[in-house]
Amino acid sequence: MAIFNYSGIDRSGKEIKSTITAENASMAKTKIRSNGVMLLSIKEQKSKESKKKSSLIGPRINIQDISLMTRQLATLTKARIPIVEALTALQDQTENPQLKIILSEVKTKVNEGSSLAQALGDYPKVFSNVYTNMVDAGEKSGTLDIVLMRLAEFSENQVKLGNRIKGAMLYPLIMIIMGTLMMGIIFVFVIPKITKIFISMKKELPLQTEICIWISNFLQNYWHACIVGIIFSWALAKKYITTQNGEKFYHKLVLSLPIIGELARMINVARFSSTLSTLLNSGVPILAAMKIVRNLIGNVHMQKAVEEARISVSEGSSMIGPLIKSGYFPSMVTHMIKLGEKSGELETMLQIVAENYEDQVDVKLSGLTSTLEPIMMIVMGGAVGFIIFSVVAPMMELNQI
Repeated sequence: MAIFNYSGIDRSGKEIKSTITAENASMAKTKIRSNGVMLLSIKEQKSKESKKKSSLIGPRINIQDISLMTRQLATLTKARIPIVEALTALQDQTENPQLKIILSEVKTKVNEGSSLAQALGDYPKVFSNVYTNMVDAGEKSGTLDIVLMRLAEFSENQVKLGNRIKGAMLYPLIMIIMGTLMMGIIFVFVIPKITKIFISMKKELPLQTEICIWISNFLQNYWHACIVGIIFSWALAKKYITTQNGEKFYHKLVLSLPIIGELARMINVARFSSTLSTLLNSGVPILAAMKIVRNLIGNVHMQKAVEEARISVSEGSSMIGPLIKSGYFPSMVTHMIKLGEKSGELETMLQIVAENYEDQVDVKLSGLTSTLEPIMMIVMGGAVGFIIFSVVAPMMELNQI
């Protein structure tokens, strides 16, 4: 059913504005009039995709909403409920207004003869290529309920991984922000007061004290320039990263970092293995599956390796060679894939790799905070120690005088 916004005047003469669901505008008007409302205006709600508006306008549809909707749809489909009725039930159950409108439009398209995959494919910002391809494979193979359940599990795993990464980075981010604010307060408000004492000494100050005073004076006089410089540098860096060379440089830098690089490699390997296994298990052809997986990997260098592996498969060879040559896929991963190709159980081997690396990501993220905490404490302690030493040394000379 479509959703209509309308305004009218009720029996008491009061103007009202509300929404109503109906198959079409004519039925909506009939329903409204049957409620004793004199209709003034009526308009069907459209999704952002159909109106071609920016995805930043209106309520956002996050992966949690999609995951919950997918699991509910899988349950209804497994119960042999027709897809149109299942979409109607989902439309009534979902709390996200934007998703409710999209489900209404998808149901209308399916009712008009479109397949579910084709209808979902009209909303690429909401339903990814992985999603629509798996639904298409499920419809063609008659295993839509199984595919939808796998999709729900896949989406939930992505949510959990994202939450773990955010949780691991939250503490270091808070430490950096609070440490920066504390240092700024010391240099802008504390050091200038102490500087007056040093000036009255009329003696040559130690180098570290001169540096400390210079930083304080600079921040006092040019704090606005510092803020503008930081914002400009950040914008310039982001713009550079969007270029082809900049993206390659940034992704190469990330992979070369001691802790972050290993974690990024693990996350991409887990995503590669899990997604490819899910797609193959859902009946998606391997070349199409590898093309989808390539677009999901967040590092251009690992993307290139997967694309070269896909080309190798299209030529009748194994995908192992390009993956090994890239150096980004560990030997254990390539060995498991090789065994899977030989035994005809590639999906099973990929799933084992995915589970193994997801566990390793969990362990790595759990240890990330405990690893970064002492490093940050040392850095902050060193900065505070430098300030204290810069202040104490002249003070000692002052006491001697």
